[in-house]
Amino acid sequence: MPAVPDGTPHSVADRATAPPREPVSDPTLGIDVARPAHRGAPPHRLVTIGDSLFHGMQSAAVFATDLSVPAIVAHELGAEFRYPRYGGPGGLPINIELLLRRLEERYGPRLDLWKLPMAGFTARGFMDEVEDHWERGPGASPPVAGLLHNLSCFGWDLRDALENTYKACEKRIGAPRDDPLLQVVENNGERAARHVYPSDSEEHTGWTFFDVARALGADHGDDTDSGIETLVVFLGANNALRSVTNLEVSWTDERFRALERKKAFTVWTPEHFAQEYALIVEQLGRIEARHVILCTVPHVTIVPIARGIGPKSGSPYFPYYTRPWIDEQHFDAARDEYITGEQARVVDAAIDLYNETITAAVGQARRDGHDWYLLDTAGILDRLAAKRYTFDLTARPAWWEPYPLPPALAALDPVPDTRFLSADGKGGRAAGGLFSFDGVHPTTVGYGILAQEIVDIMVRADVEFRSGNGTARRGRVEVDFDRLVRLDTLVRTPPQNVDSTFSVLGWLDEVLDVFGVQLRFGI
Repeated sequence: MPAVPDGTPHSVADRATAPPREPVSDPTLGIDVARPAHRGAPPHRLVTIGDSLFHGMQSAAVFATDLSVPAIVAHELGAEFRYPRYGGPGGLPINIELLLRRLEERYGPRLDLWKLPMAGFTARGFMDEVEDHWERGPGASPPVAGLLHNLSCFGWDLRDALENTYKACEKRIGAPRDDPLLQVVENNGERAARHVYPSDSEEHTGWTFFDVARALGADHGDDTDSGIETLVVFLGANNALRSVTNLEVSWTDERFRALERKKAFTVWTPEHFAQEYALIVEQLGRIEARHVILCTVPHVTIVPIARGIGPKSGSPYFPYYTRPWIDEQHFDAARDEYITGEQARVVDAAIDLYNETITAAVGQARRDGHDWYLLDTAGILDRLAAKRYTFDLTARPAWWEPYPLPPALAALDPVPDTRFLSADGKGGRAAGGLFSFDGVHPTTVGYGILAQEIVDIMVRADVEFRSGNGTARRGRVEVDFDRLVRLDTLVRTPPQNVDSTFSVLGWLDEVLDVFGVQLRFGI
């Protein structure tokens, strides 16, 4: 029986000794719902509420939000979709891909020792440029926004989504400091959120994401029964993710609902998560939407930001999880940051219990006659998990089978997987491809996989997808992965200064604290 770390909540300790959670393949949970004859066409065909996985973050920045998961779905749907936009030098808070390309352009594909002083100067100059744009330049004053369809913000957990507003974010920003050593955009989450929350009236500045969705749902005439056709919700990952970005496991106490004080915790207890999610479900019940899709929370050890160290044959977990640039040969438990495999196991066990809460919410809604669905993103990621299951046959549970990649991705060489992305020194990839350079957020094609799963559920709900000329699409609606591959610079032509040692990332973290600071906000 695996060991359970001291301080683990009892419910989590009990779950940690159980076999790995089996994915849910039926989004209806086997519960039939009689669909009414709908009236008219809802004016808002797709609305989403989420964190950075819907916001569109890649390589630690929200920038190409036209390639977020919801934007990809809306493209296939043939529907208008309003989303936030971010300009400046690579978006917010720091675009690691753009920084790496700038270094590659000036110093070549190898960052040799003698180049480091000048490269450090260049990197700090880039950080200063980003900071100035968002704190004192054009980005300091966000555009006046109305009601968007993509209501998502990186770093937001359940409490943030329930409580934050434009006005609250504005109040927390304050006057920026131009720190010559810590050149990071202060309050970057709040600054990004101001582009999402409505600010076109005094009333709207006090609205949460759920208030906005409720207004969109009510936006219809007597000839239509709801303002929203499909509402998709992806929240909860940030209630556990900081355990691997911070490499620290700190369970919530009674302060979990205080916006500022909750920052001390990296993992919500399942009981606290269930209390918060009940409030989410209550809010969703007030929104007029024909179909609702709830997404489960992925296991934190699938994302490559935490590198598994040590032998794991027969187990889903490595003995240690540390930074991606620290390898087996150089790892020192007395010096390096890490969490243990036992800690990782109990965090994943807590997430299993989170997902039971989400699944139960869908089941109850369907029993009550509502057309709700479950998208088991945790199960999808488990089936894609390279180091956990793909490369360790003895660790695979009986239910495990590999996730079938779309043909356009399966045809790539190498085939994209969940390992940290690295370059081959010849202009292409050596490994990875499903996760971007922050080790947490997917690449464009990775987002496409999630978009396809949402599309499949929407088709099952009889949502009509339309082609560019407005005609209905017949048969299985497939995301255009050829388009996504063309647009995915990380999959096609990644910066060549990220080799299999990830030494340039370790150097960036040492010089700029890129991962220590930029990724602590969550996803």
